[in-house]
Amino acid sequence: MINMIQKSNSDQDMSQTNNQFSSQALERDLCKKLEAVRLLKNISQEKLAQAAGVSRRTISRMENGQGVSLDTFIRVMLALNLKEHLLALLPSPDIRPIERAAKKRERRHASSPRTTKQPKEWEWGSDQ
Repeated sequence: MINMIQKSNSDQDMSQTNNQFSSQALERDLCKKLEAVRLLKNISQEKLAQAAGVSRRTISRMENGQGVSLDTFIRVMLALNLKEHLLALLPSPDIRPIERAAKKRERRHASSPRTTKQPKEWEWGSDQ
């Protein structure tokens, strides 16, 4: 029984380690992408720091993968005009995916029955 509890605890520790490792890797990748955007827009670290309201050292630490707060990350994204990308990180909680799929099937407007006009047969003297 004790062995099972110890194994369960070690499994939880391993899971937390894997989640931590993947979150750190993800953070590093995101910060590298922000650096690439900054360089693509030809903005210096100093100018980005001023626009984001943080120090140049903070921008440098972020780009070197040393980690930053969520507030700093958001400030930098906003300073780089990436608000749309930031909002796209999470779907709108207003509509669940199943509801979204159901809404696609709903008719929006009733259509009237379509009638096709039959052309009149041509007769002599009906040109006028």
